[in-house]
Formats: sequence, structure tokens, C-alpha cells
Amino acid sequence: MTPPRRRWSFGRALDGFFFVFAGLAAIWLAYLSFTQSFSLGWGGVVMAVAFWLLLAYLVLPRLHRILTAIYVPDYFMGRTRTSDGLLGDPVNLAFLGEREQVEAVMAGAGWIPADPVTLRSSWRIVTSTLRRRSYPRAPVSPLLLFGHVQDLAYQQEVAGSPAQRHHVRLWRCPDGWLLPGGRRVDWLAAGTFDRAVGLSLFTLQVTHRIDADTDIERDHIVSTLEPLPGVAVDVIRDFSTGYHARNGGGDSISTDGDLPIIDVRGVDVRAVDVRAVAARGDDVRGVDLRESGETADAAPRPRRNREGA
Repeated sequence: MTPPRRRWSFGRALDGFFFVFAGLAAIWLAYLSFTQSFSLGWGGVVMAVAFWLLLAYLVLPRLHRILTAIYVPDYFMGRTRTSDGLLGDPVNLAFLGEREQVEAVMAGAGWIPADPVTLRSSWRIVTSTLRRRSYPRAPVSPLLLFGHVQDLAYQQEVAGSPAQRHHVRLWRCPDGWLLPGGRRVDWLAAGTFDRAVGLSLFTLQVTHRIDADTDIERDHIVSTLEPLPGVAVDVIRDFSTGYHARNGGGDSISTDGDLPIIDVRGVDVRAVDVRAVAARGDDVRGVDLRESGETADAAPRPRRNREGA
């Protein structure tokens, strides 16, 4: 059977023309800003900063959107995407259960909901990082799965600074959607560890740099949730091929391809006061949320036994 041809549309062609034109215009504007900065003395410093801002936050993102729209296939492949269309962090966790149950177990394990990305929260994370001041509810950058940004985001601050933190994003799966192989889950998640603040390799934007071994963070998240009453964990071995790659910020990532499925359908949400835990977001440091003697910001990063894993 011959596949149906995509109809030509003048509106679609016009939209594509302006999309490419805007990218080329942004590149030309950045070029002019860069070349003119050499003839302006001390004003060239300001022009150099302006050039970096144009390049990092206008030119390169636009260029990546153009290229990824052409070359990156639009189907699930076990990777998230950045807003520029680049392949992001690996999908390394899945959940079964309702939103209230997911929120309950995350709160009970000492995970703090991240603030939405706003001008105010973005400014606060910058100042908190520079001053090395705690911000347990610091926002996380948006990543896309199923065509939309994460539905939930949680984190555990390390050493009282937002520069280092455990964090995980969760996306609700579309109704009727199945994993490759036919298994149903309600949520997919991507957990990584922020090790420092730096510049993105692909866009030169200021961003967090993640630890390359994403399996360590995946196992850390499982270890915090599995002891809670009503939680069961099953693992799909070799869900994806183990690989070494880079995420949307240019950081090296590696994984063995296993996918733990965290079943929280047996959790009694009445046993966890989610609102009370969430309200303590800015005062969570030193609070024993798991009744295990560990604080949320001082939990050690577990190391997997590679030989026995």
C-alpha cells in the first residue's frame, strides 16, 4: 500500500521560510555584534557580552531547532528532549500509580518539589549558587517528553548549595500508551545528579552539568523509595541498549539500559501529609523525613557494585 503523500500548503511553506530566515537573521546579527566589538575600545567588552547573549540564547537555540526538526526522529526512543529539540537526559525510571500516590511517596522519601521556572526563581537560583546559599526548591530546566514539559519535578539539595543536587523529572504517559514491548506504565521519569554549574557545550548557555553515570542516580532514587510501605519495584533488564552519549547540555552520559518500574499503587496517601512536607521546602535541611537518620541534603550518593549488578 502506497503511503499517503503530505499535501503541499502555502501556509506551511511560508512558515518554514520565516523559520529559516529568522535563524539566518539571528546569525547575521550575532556576527555584526562580534565584529563591531573590536573597534569600540572598552565598549567592546559590553559588545562581547551582547554577542555571547545573542549567540547563546538566540542564534544557537534557533539553529538547533532548525536542524533537529530535520534530523531528529519524532518518536519515543528512551530519551527526553530539550526545548531546542536536542536529545536530553535518558528515561531511566517508570512509575505505576496515581499522581497523589507518586506525590506521597516522593514527599515521604524526602524529595522536595521544584519551583516553576520564572524570572524570580531563576534569579534566586543564580544568587543562591553564587553566594552558596541553600535553595531546596530551586527550579529545574524544562525537558520534553510526549511533546510537553515535565509534569512533576523533585530534588534533594547536597551540602546546602543548589549547585549540586539529586533531581528527577516525571511525565504522565498518554492514555493507552505502552512501553516498547507492550508493558503499561503511568509515568516515565529521568533522574540525574547535578555536579556543578557551567556552560552548555551546544548552546553556551549557563546550565547545570550532570554526572555522567546516570545509573547511580537512578539507583539512588529507587533506594529512597523502595523502603516505603506499599512500594514495590520491578526492573526491566536491558530495556534499552547500554550506551555512552551526550545530553542536551553536552554532558557525557552512560547507562546500562535497565528500567526500574516503581509501583506505588499500594501506597495509602492518607499516611503521608504531602502538603506539610512540601510546605517545609525551604526549611527541609536537617529534617528527618524518612525516619532513617539521614537528612534530605546530606544523603550520600550510593555507588553501584558493577561486578554484582
